[in-house]
Amino acid sequence: MAKIPDQPQDIFELLKHDSLGAYGNDLVSLMLYGSAAASAYVKGKTDINILLVLTQEGIGRLDACLPLVKNWRKRNVAVPLLITKEFIASSLDAYPIEFLNMKNNSILIYGENVLEPLSFKPDDLRLQIERELKGKILWLREGYLASEGSARQIRELIVRSLTAFVSIFNALLYLKTGEAPHVRHETMKQMAGGFGLDASVFESCMMIKDGTDQFSGAEVVKVFKKYLQEAGKVCHQVDKR
Repeated sequence: MAKIPDQPQDIFELLKHDSLGAYGNDLVSLMLYGSAAASAYVKGKTDINILLVLTQEGIGRLDACLPLVKNWRKRNVAVPLLITKEFIASSLDAYPIEFLNMKNNSILIYGENVLEPLSFKPDDLRLQIERELKGKILWLREGYLASEGSARQIRELIVRSLTAFVSIFNALLYLKTGEAPHVRHETMKQMAGGFGLDASVFESCMMIKDGTDQFSGAEVVKVFKKYLQEAGKVCHQVDKR
């Protein structure tokens, strides 16, 4: 019976074997990315995100990946991201945050490390940072109103949005310093120091996301309001850049 691995590395050989079996010479690169590649893996909770970089011929054979998806899901592997090098090269201006975070938190399993040489234009990063920040803030406001004050729904807003904010903040730190942290606690620490944020608010949000808090409903609502306020501070500073 397939088991969820204690660590992602436990199934690297399986992932490599299955990927080569499906795509052979059309497999350019096989990589782990995301939280599981950033020493933040929690067995049974953290998705194992896999990047399959294929040739132009390989990308046309989606059906070859169907058995992999079925087999890997039993081990908590998310549906893999299939992509080509050409797609990456032509998308860095549109999705710099996503590719920056993939590059920052990734492990090569097989083939060419296609993420390592990537570089990002400051103007592209800044534009997406502003767009994503404002979009998330509008989404949080709308979600709060739709919740009608329900602490359970407000808690879910925090859980669903925190990862996105960490990604945005990583990109903002990269834009400012040329480097981005690999763990979210360090991200929040550097954001607090560099942008004058209240790190304790985000620590509370991380506890809520991890399910380790013991906040009452009223306390969750209070945390959310501070969370939204701090996000607004960041947005204001980005606007002035």
